[in-house]
Amino acid sequence: MKNYPLLYSFQELAYQSAEPLVAAARAGSALWGSAMNPLASTPLGRALHAAAACATHLFRRYGKPSWGIVDVGVDGRTLPVLQTVAWRSAWCDLVLFSAQRPEGSLPVPRVLVVAPLSGHYASLLRGTVRTLVADHDVYVTDWTNAREVPLSAGTFDFHDYIDLVRTMLQQVGDRPHVLAVCQPGPCVLAAASLMAEDGDPARPATMTFMGSPLDARHSPTVTNKLAEGQPFSWFERNMIQTVPPPYPGAGRRVYPGFVQLTSFMMLNVDKHQDAHWRYFQSLVAGDGDAAAKHREFYDEYLAVLDLTEEFYLQTVDIVFQRHLLARGELLHRGRAVRPERITDIGLHTVEGAEDDISGLGQTEAAHTMCSTLPDALRAHWVQPHVGHYGVFNGHRFETDIYPRVRDFIARLDRGGSQGR
Repeated sequence: MKNYPLLYSFQELAYQSAEPLVAAARAGSALWGSAMNPLASTPLGRALHAAAACATHLFRRYGKPSWGIVDVGVDGRTLPVLQTVAWRSAWCDLVLFSAQRPEGSLPVPRVLVVAPLSGHYASLLRGTVRTLVADHDVYVTDWTNAREVPLSAGTFDFHDYIDLVRTMLQQVGDRPHVLAVCQPGPCVLAAASLMAEDGDPARPATMTFMGSPLDARHSPTVTNKLAEGQPFSWFERNMIQTVPPPYPGAGRRVYPGFVQLTSFMMLNVDKHQDAHWRYFQSLVAGDGDAAAKHREFYDEYLAVLDLTEEFYLQTVDIVFQRHLLARGELLHRGRAVRPERITDIGLHTVEGAEDDISGLGQTEAAHTMCSTLPDALRAHWVQPHVGHYGVFNGHRFETDIYPRVRDFIARLDRGGSQGR
């Protein structure tokens, strides 16, 4: 990738230039999809409707998705789910999802879900949260798009992330549970290590890591090889852009979400091309269910957020190039991070056998780092036939992985909703 210092501005101009095309495509889709149009049911009408809908889908701007979790099935009943903001900072909202259980119900465990800060919004974990909330009060890190944060808010780096995880665990209460999905694994393990060493009453009762690069030296993937194959200066020159007006964060240096999205899509470009061709065919055939599933996935997948320059570059350096946590060499504000000091926090690691983002062994490595933890507080599971996203979402997560996570948390829970 060459260094294009005005790439963000060009990307913004492209979106603005495409707005008339998107408006025309939406109008065409409505015209050729209308039941009032006598030509809508003809082969030509269906093809024109499909083409217009695909153009709208490909060229429109994608904003932050809503969570859309309004109810959950519990013991054969449908319970409403209340969504509230339990705590807020410039960089993250701590969002609580809780099922409104009948009066007198037993308290349920509290779980902090630390969502990835790697280019997508936290709502990418919508299915994970919806599944968890049937049996838990679920707190989620809803990260703020860095381009929306004014320069006056200061910086946000790898060590700020560790501090933020610790603060949010303290907000949740005494001995909560924490579940880290992918990227946050190293920061969560660092925060738990410091809390354990300090005897912090809010240190987690359990920590579950799912597809996390805790030691990226194991089974290196394409992503890992890219990080290791380029000098640090290459990432500084080629991956960082300046947020343009009119965003509140204009002038902030960021790793843009659209760059991350492009990188992910290029890993499986044929798969994405085939998916959009099937979407076109579904629309032509009138298969509304298949078309809706496609839109649901890509409406989330194509909505991206920016990361601060300092957080992104430090993550490349600390996690993917120097492997400081795995080597026992990570310092947090001058203090050594010692996972071996964890003695009373349950450790559950989950990997996908076909994960092409965090290779096999990268998550399991936490057990080696937490060397003094009793065997009774450990669990590890490799899920066959799933890739990265299947570790935390989808059918196999719900039927095979989640029951193990739920039972591990229940076995080591130390007080349900105490401390809320």
